[in-house]
Amino acid sequence: MNDQSKTEREYRSVITRCKDIFTKKNQDYGPSWRILRLPSITDQIFIKAQRIRTLQENGFSKVDEGEVPEFIGIINYCVMALIQNQLGDNKRTDFTAVELTEMYDAQMNEVYELLFNKNHDYGEAWRDMRVSSMTDIILMKLFRIKQIEDNEGKTIISEGVKSGYQDIINYSVFCLIKLGQAV
Repeated sequence: MNDQSKTEREYRSVITRCKDIFTKKNQDYGPSWRILRLPSITDQIFIKAQRIRTLQENGFSKVDEGEVPEFIGIINYCVMALIQNQLGDNKRTDFTAVELTEMYDAQMNEVYELLFNKNHDYGEAWRDMRVSSMTDIILMKLFRIKQIEDNEGKTIISEGVKSGYQDIINYSVFCLIKLGQAV
């Protein structure tokens, strides 16, 4: 199996797990997350990324949850952010489970395509990176997103928040693969 096929299989395995959790949480809570403004979702992602960094630096956790559930949470919150971003001013909160699943899939298909275009150009470089370095990159991208949000979405030369969330998803998937979460 070539590296591209292996990455594809591992990537799909991780996303299937994340989507399963997203779907089950939406069954439990409904789309209550639709009430959150985009900066609030960004802050939720930041909290999870910061916790991962603290766990990495301290080497232990006082709460019985490690890095894996936090990376899964980051991925799912990023998908929520991408959906919110796409829906714009639409305040609808009564989406069905089928509609939410379709929106999740649409966002992840776009992120997946981005990954494989970039991965082709970078030659699987992420496989030689440390999870801690990717965590730092996720935090850096979050600070960038927060700055763009503080600038009311305006950028001079940089990509917008959408590409930031997409990159964060991909780095989080890479981390989960490196942490042995792909089947």
